[in-house]
Amino acid sequence: MTKSIGFIGIGIMGEGMAGRLLSQGIAGTSDTPLYIWNRTPSKSQQLKDAYADKNIIISASAKDVIEACEVTYSILSTPEASAAVFDAEDGVLAGVSAGKSIIDCATLAEKDMQKMNEAIVAKGGRFLEAPVSGSKAPAATGALIFLCAGSKDLFDEIVNNGLNVMGKASHFFSTEVGFGTRAKLVVNSLMGTMVAAYSEGLALSENVGLDPSKMIEVIGQGAIQSPVYALKGPKMIKNDHAPNFPLKHAHKDMKLASDMAKAAGVEYSVMDKAEELFSKARNDDDLNVADKDFSAVFEQVHKDSTGSFSLKRKRS
Repeated sequence: MTKSIGFIGIGIMGEGMAGRLLSQGIAGTSDTPLYIWNRTPSKSQQLKDAYADKNIIISASAKDVIEACEVTYSILSTPEASAAVFDAEDGVLAGVSAGKSIIDCATLAEKDMQKMNEAIVAKGGRFLEAPVSGSKAPAATGALIFLCAGSKDLFDEIVNNGLNVMGKASHFFSTEVGFGTRAKLVVNSLMGTMVAAYSEGLALSENVGLDPSKMIEVIGQGAIQSPVYALKGPKMIKNDHAPNFPLKHAHKDMKLASDMAKAAGVEYSVMDKAEELFSKARNDDDLNVADKDFSAVFEQVHKDSTGSFSLKRKRS
């Protein structure tokens, strides 16, 4: 069988990740075609058109991708989407047989990853849990961080032949599936909490008459500086929330982290309050920010603020 690589899920993250495999010569060559499938077929066609000089094959189903490839990466947006694609009659599991290797890069519940691992291994395949830390821009530039658990043999095979061109770092936590997800939920919950706190800080600055742009500069010069603040702050005060990491997905991860903390008996009240704020923003039909970047939690803070500066402020 011709060596080939598969990629399932050509969305905000998958587009950039698959693009890296293509642009860096890991896949899409005459000897190593890239088989792709997406629930919205137009996304697959867009990727093929963008890399017209590469050997890309659009498959009819996820099952077809798995059957054609030795190694397949998958990244779908929600647990519901992942389960639907995995369990479908023409889905991922239906294509698994001895020797097939699946790397799932989505952020799911721990039990979801464990269920997939058990089903794949039972059919003779290998599974690597590999959720990523990073959003749209890091995916496109190969700056993701992979948080892995599961098959160590599979990890060793791809860490310098796939993960290395899609990410700047890859960490292997355990042969026990679930540890990668635990690490990812900690990271994303902390990130969301930071942005929630930052939103309140900027709103407070405005409400007491401070220039938020100047405060962003001050914050960037001190001990609390953060790449997230530097990237999001200037956009937040301009109401620019073009989605790199949609708010609804950020909230999903924060809720999973809160549930994990409760199960572990860990004090999590600060992050729980941030999750509540994200939930409120996600479900606010007037704001309509669920599909915008997670920085749009700032809009919920503004809506809930009653100070004179917030009331007078005109936002584009």
